[in-house]
Amino acid sequence: MPILTIEEAEDLTASALQRSGANAANAASTARALVAAEADGLKGHGLVRVPTYAAQLKAGKVKGDAVPAASQARPAAVLIDAGFGFAYPALELAVERLGPLARAHGIAMAGITRSHHCGAAGLPVEALARAGIVSLLFANAPAAMAPWGGRTPVFGTNPLAFGCPLPGGDPIVVDMSLSKVARGNIIAAKRKGEAIPPDWALDAEGRPTTDPAAALTGTMAPLGDAKGVALALMVELLAAGLTGSRFAGEATSFLDDIGEPPATGQLMIAIDPLAFSDGALERFAVLASMIEAQDGARLPGARRFQIRAASRRDGLDVAESLVTEIAAL
Repeated sequence: MPILTIEEAEDLTASALQRSGANAANAASTARALVAAEADGLKGHGLVRVPTYAAQLKAGKVKGDAVPAASQARPAAVLIDAGFGFAYPALELAVERLGPLARAHGIAMAGITRSHHCGAAGLPVEALARAGIVSLLFANAPAAMAPWGGRTPVFGTNPLAFGCPLPGGDPIVVDMSLSKVARGNIIAAKRKGEAIPPDWALDAEGRPTTDPAAALTGTMAPLGDAKGVALALMVELLAAGLTGSRFAGEATSFLDDIGEPPATGQLMIAIDPLAFSDGALERFAVLASMIEAQDGARLPGARRFQIRAASRRDGLDVAESLVTEIAAL
């Protein structure tokens, strides 16, 4: 398999997206996010998404020339219209606006509407954490999970993420989907022709399946059973209900080029950790040290940072067939 540097992967991705209809700014922002996910070992949110994104650009399901627009809804609340474009430029704008607002008001939020797949949700919260801001991100996605006891999907896999700065080191980054695994893992298994574990998903008849194709036409198994479904409901209300975006059951798929833009939403909340106590960061470090002092324990995000360092040092190992497919777009 070919080894790509981070820069080569970004150039490959951005060029393919531009040829497919994205302007230079949107192509570059999206390429940065996809390659960052790839470098962190989150391949389901990485380069495997490029062919689908390209097809959606060509079909007009994603607007390649969209420019995210921010309006001040309240003193500490920003509404960002992604304009049916990729989510990544809108998320970058949210990160840019939220830091100063959180410093000024103690807490701030950005709602993103008419958006798209947010990819690796840990990346925007990590960016804020590295700037010294605590943050949360909630994102809804097209329907993939049924309510507990039901069979018809009305919730997305609905990722949520949390970033927390630590003095003098990498931040804590919690990044999880509310399905048992991210749907991107099933997409990656289908592409490789591999079976999936039987507890990841259900087929269209509600039966556990090891076939990724059947899983993609069925429903995802929720994380923590009924508790995961309850959290997915919470994310739908925050990311879509609060921002005026489409609920999972109203959105078109992220996985094909059929239909109109999905128009899903994201909500980011940013908190100045010094709002209540000048010693908050030091207190965060105390708890972090209690975890890291235990053999075999690690802070959330630590593994992705290790993988990232290796990717930067050794390059990205990408399937030759995928590189060829992207280059041909």
